[in-house]
Amino acid sequence: MKRVNLLCLTAMLIGVLGGAMVSPTYGQEVRKTTSTGHRVVEDGGTGEYKAVMYTDATLPSHTIFRPENLEPFGEQNKLPVIAWGNGACASSPWEHINFLSEVASHGFLVIAIGTMPEEGERSRERTTASQLIEAIEWALAGNANPSTIFHGKVDADKIAVSGMSCGGLQALEVAPDPRVTTAVICNSGVLERSGGGMPGMPSVTKDHLSKLHSPTLYLLGGETDIAYNNGMDDFKRINHVPVFVANMDVGHGGTYREPHGGEFAKVATAWYKWQLKGDTEAGKFFTGDRYKLSESTIWTTEKKNMP
Repeated sequence: MKRVNLLCLTAMLIGVLGGAMVSPTYGQEVRKTTSTGHRVVEDGGTGEYKAVMYTDATLPSHTIFRPENLEPFGEQNKLPVIAWGNGACASSPWEHINFLSEVASHGFLVIAIGTMPEEGERSRERTTASQLIEAIEWALAGNANPSTIFHGKVDADKIAVSGMSCGGLQALEVAPDPRVTTAVICNSGVLERSGGGMPGMPSVTKDHLSKLHSPTLYLLGGETDIAYNNGMDDFKRINHVPVFVANMDVGHGGTYREPHGGEFAKVATAWYKWQLKGDTEAGKFFTGDRYKLSESTIWTTEKKNMP
């Protein structure tokens, strides 16, 4: 068997398991439960709006991360939507809660596939990419319904699909949806061979990349990341939309479970703020000849079709 096929086979076997097998444990912690039954991850994030985590009875198959106080949001300050797929395509975002809470604290409605985890809980049940669409449609329905807390507060024109490892493939599968504004693909990439993988893994092929229609960010863990070759190959093939790839030498597990999601959360949040909120200061991480990440000592980057 050729070396490239061995790499693909390994990616199929481990990519579907996500970071769960390789992520170290960092002080992931749910500190308290609020009076409403919502839970606070760490200190609620470093953003302007302290975040909470909970499951809504009208969407029991997902976990919601959002600013606890929704009063600042309305016509002039709406919540963009981020739908998230987990490593291993698992039915719980247990290994990503620090990361997702941090992102939400900057003024986003983040909806992860899977039920809200108990502290340290892991799930190996498989999910489907269609659940990302369910999350988007739930948010849009809430925005339109006067009886919900999200009425008039959600930005229906600013929607991201994102995910890690197998969840990144889920995000790629649904990224062609015309409602999607941007895609963030973490520790993932389309496998070299079609029809492979394990049960529950999206069967997208390299041809699928031509269907992307929005700016796309790849966050990879460097050459020791099992998804590195697949992700970098995606980057090379994508020539019709803006695409940015950033590598940090941390392997497949990323930094999601570090306090506030670590460096991966910082870069992803900057991208979300730029793409979904029009934050030009955040955009400086990625734009211009001397963009901020180009001067980083821990990230190596490339970009195409971008200013």
